[in-house]
Amino acid sequence: MISLCNVTKTFRKDFWSPSFTALDNVSFTIGEGEAIGFLGANGAGKTTALKILFDFIKPNSGKVEFSGTAGKNLSEALGRIGYLPERPYFYPHLTGAEFVHYMGELTDVSKSDRVQRMQYWAERFKIDHALGRMIRGYSKGMLQRIGFVSILVHNPDILILDEPLSGLDPIGRKELKDVLREIAKLGKTVFFSSHIVSDIEEVCKKVVVLEKGALLYEGDIESLLSEHDSKVYELKIRTFAEKLKLENEVFYEKLYDLHIHRIDGFVSENVARVLSSGAEIYSLNPLRPSLEQIIYKIRP
Repeated sequence: MISLCNVTKTFRKDFWSPSFTALDNVSFTIGEGEAIGFLGANGAGKTTALKILFDFIKPNSGKVEFSGTAGKNLSEALGRIGYLPERPYFYPHLTGAEFVHYMGELTDVSKSDRVQRMQYWAERFKIDHALGRMIRGYSKGMLQRIGFVSILVHNPDILILDEPLSGLDPIGRKELKDVLREIAKLGKTVFFSSHIVSDIEEVCKKVVVLEKGALLYEGDIESLLSEHDSKVYELKIRTFAEKLKLENEVFYEKLYDLHIHRIDGFVSENVARVLSSGAEIYSLNPLRPSLEQIIYKIRP
């Protein structure tokens, strides 16, 4: 639907300084109806890619393509996109409600629809109590919430968010991630950047990973997890466990009355061995690496 095709972007601080490459021949696609995380450390090139997508800056080479229901170009796509930058600007002398109405007017949303959608999303983001207050008195978390409401007032089909959870407290992060999951379930496209791997893993099914301006991975999170599955299982046993010798045991410890074994494969053989010994199996779970562990593993 929206694709970056072989995009390269270099910058130079001043005339005398050598240029540095912010994006190096990067290509990826934002598919319709997908929840996609845009992952990379600070300085990896995520914000640069988004600025190029919105034509705020021009690439040295490569292009952005729009297709299908997104429209033929950025002008056609803008009405379907809700965009929240990393550092949005809010008019401090407007109330939250006035700002949302203003944003809705810019996208030709009727007053009745603006009121209805503002009330719905303000309640979901738990900012409805402050709609009548001046934005200059809002906290960081409140600004993030009113920002979400303002980009949803025109009912966009595509959400593009740059570090939307940055600077929020743990409760605020959880609440906003819950809403992002709800929006994705409605069939809308969600594409958001973050340098926090767990945020991406909790919300998205696909991920695009940048490393120092280059594309490191693009694809399903589940496929990436399966590809790097360690095949190690954690087996917790009660009673007589110290008498057992399990196949391919890679780790063992005792916690209270549980004997915790970590075994590499041989699951059925070990379960049979435990049961035949008269011991009681408390639990058996695969120990899959997290997305964060895998990302660090595949980094060059």
